[in-house]
This record gives sequence, structure tokens and C-alpha cells, in this order.
Amino acid sequence: MLKRTEKLAILGGEPIRSKPLPLYNTLDKKEKKAVNQIFDSGVLSGFAAQTNDDFYGGKWVKSLESSLCEKFDSNHAIAVNSATSALHAAVAATGVGPGDEVIVTPYSMTATPTAILYTGALPIFADIEPDTYGLDPKSVEKNINKNTKGIIVVNLFGHPARLPELQKIAKKNNLFLIEDNAQAPGALIDGKLTGTFGDAAIYSFNRHKIIQSGEGGAVTCNDQDLAMRIRLIRNHGEALVDGFGIKDITNILGLNYRICNFEAAIADIQVSKLDILNKKRIDLANFLTEKVSELDFLSPPLVKTNCTHTYYFFPMKYDAKSTGIPREIFTKAVEAEGFILKAGYTRPLYMTPVYQQRKCFGKSGFPFNQANRKISYSKGICPVVEKIEEEQLVWTTITYPPLKNKDMQEFVNACKKVVDQRKALLSHYST
Repeated sequence: MLKRTEKLAILGGEPIRSKPLPLYNTLDKKEKKAVNQIFDSGVLSGFAAQTNDDFYGGKWVKSLESSLCEKFDSNHAIAVNSATSALHAAVAATGVGPGDEVIVTPYSMTATPTAILYTGALPIFADIEPDTYGLDPKSVEKNINKNTKGIIVVNLFGHPARLPELQKIAKKNNLFLIEDNAQAPGALIDGKLTGTFGDAAIYSFNRHKIIQSGEGGAVTCNDQDLAMRIRLIRNHGEALVDGFGIKDITNILGLNYRICNFEAAIADIQVSKLDILNKKRIDLANFLTEKVSELDFLSPPLVKTNCTHTYYFFPMKYDAKSTGIPREIFTKAVEAEGFILKAGYTRPLYMTPVYQQRKCFGKSGFPFNQANRKISYSKGICPVVEKIEEEQLVWTTITYPPLKNKDMQEFVNACKKVVDQRKALLSHYST
């Protein structure tokens, strides 16, 4: 008869970890002091939609932007209220519109291609690489045509995409390149920071990102005109273009994407902690990689020799043939042991209703009805991402402080326990 500790928790046994995992919390007395200073000042936002210094935000916003420029080697930084806002502002500032196409990954948070739709342009989904999950340059090149205006690349899970190759493709074809770097701040490729290869880069300060301020985001870039257009989109630009002497008002129908002083001050302090936070994640991930490598049914994330990985997620490939346990059952059983493990990341975005029904703004089908050619969003257009999502990928988020190596080992023990008790598990699900 199985001991209580051997019986799977999903079948009523004792879990390996009975206490909830601690939350990822990167805040300390520095952030608290800054927030109290802002509260006492009474100036919760320094913004105004006017053609004076208030257009650029308060001193905390300006300090954050200065820190971002220094940290990510950029001439300009524009802080906003979310990475979704940052994506839209950056894409809109390029001037794309109805009939234009922008190549993008199908494996990301939905906001990445949605930023294209907001301009009236159309996302064109290129396939990904099977090991690092970034855009495949060959697939990108195959999708370039006379309507293509740009590329949005995502450094997914914390690993750099093939940025040098994509940069060359963009320059060769006179396309803009935007990096969605929300999940990989501080990652390196050939010693160069992610976020510094494109015309603009996006960062996220959402509550569960590596650096966080609850909500918030930013765009970095080197071009002065592009930066000003992004600032106008952030802050009711349509009312201010004449005051600033802006002649090309394309896509400058502004919104309120302004970030408040509380979030800006917290994010500013968080940027100063990035290297330390990344090192803690990398150390935990290195230990977990070593232990997962001993299992014949899980493959740890690949890190290319010229890259660093910041491990926003810890993605793995699961071999259901080796265990005989369907992926979804395996992950549920591991989670019952007290750990986070998910099957698949997101369905390929072209399979979501907005693309399948081709409905976005109103009922006429705009902007899909503005396409200059027939565009496919059918299943099968990106076979690599479909196979990964439907069959292989599992991921956990446990490579964060304050978790320790012993927690990584317990996670591996949970995976082993589930596979060791596969007969009981499969018998339960077959009845």
C-alpha cells in the first residue's frame, strides 16, 4: 500500500508542498519612501495636455525616463500607463494605416498584434523557432510583400529572438522593427541588450513582470521625431499638434496613456534593481535546468551560447510518449502537488475570434476589409507554433525570489512523483 506521501495529491494524497508559493514581491522601503513623498507632495500626476513643460509629465516621470535611457542605451524614453499602450503608441507613431501590413509573432500576449489593428493596419503572422520561441527570420522573409511596412518581434519568456538577423531583414526591406521586450529586460545577445536592435522597444511594469509598479510601461527609441510622435499619442496630441508645429498629423489622434507619479517613482527604483533581480532568476533557473535535465520526459529551455535568458517563464518541452500521461493531466497532477505548471502558453493568435471572424471596429469588417490582397488566418499557416502549443510546451513561473534551490528541487520531485504513480493516475482518469 502506498504511503500517504507517495499517493498523488490529485488522488487524495499529501502534496509535496502544502503551503502556497510566496508571491513575487520586489518592493521594499525605497519604493515605500518614494510613494510617501509623492503622497505628501499632493502632486499625484504632473501631466497636462498643454504645450508647456507639463506635457512631458512630472519630475518622477522624467526621472524614470532618464533612468530608462541610461539603462537601455537609448536617446529617448516615453513612460506610459501600460505596455499595451506603449505598443499601440509605438506602432501608430510609425504612420502605418489601412491596407498596410506588419509582420508579427502569433505566440505572444494578444496586445502585440492588437497594437497593429488599432492603427487600421493588418497583422501578418510569421512562424516561430521551435527552441527559443522567437520569430523565425526565414518565415518573416517569406511574408514580406509590397504592403509590408514593419516587423514586431517578441523576446518571449526572457530569451532574445534572432535580433541581428531580423534587424538586417528590416533594413534591407526598408521596414521598421519594434521589439516587444516586456518579458526580457536586461537580456543579452552577443553582449548587446535586447531592446536596442529595433527602431523602438517596449517594456512592461505590470505587477508580475520582472520589474513592476503595479501597472505601467515604456517605449525607448533613438529617433527624436518618433519619440515626439509617441509623446503626442500619449497625451491628447490632436489638440496640441499646431502648438508644437507638427505638420504630419497621421495617427496623432491622442489618448490618455499618461502614467501617474506613484507608478513612475516605483518603476524608477525597480529599474535600478533589474540586474540583481535577473541574477537571482538566472541562478534559480540554472539549478532547475540541471535538475530537469536528469528527467527523460522534460527538456529544459535552450539558451543559445551567445545569449542570456532572464526567465520570466521557465518553458519546457514535455514528452507525453515517454510517460504515457497526456500533457494536461500531467500538469494538473503536478499543480496538485503545490507548484505552478501550465500546458501551453496561448493558442496561436490568428486562431482567436477577432481574426477568425475578421471583426474589429464596427460590423463592416474594418480593418480587414481594407486589405490589398487575400490574407489567411487559417489553421496551418504557422505549423511550428501550432505543434508546440498543442503538444509540447509546459511552463512554470517558479524561478523567482524569494524561492530557493530547495523549492526548485521540490518541483522536480513533484514531476517525478506524478510519473512514478502514472498507473494510478491513468486508472483514475480512465474510469
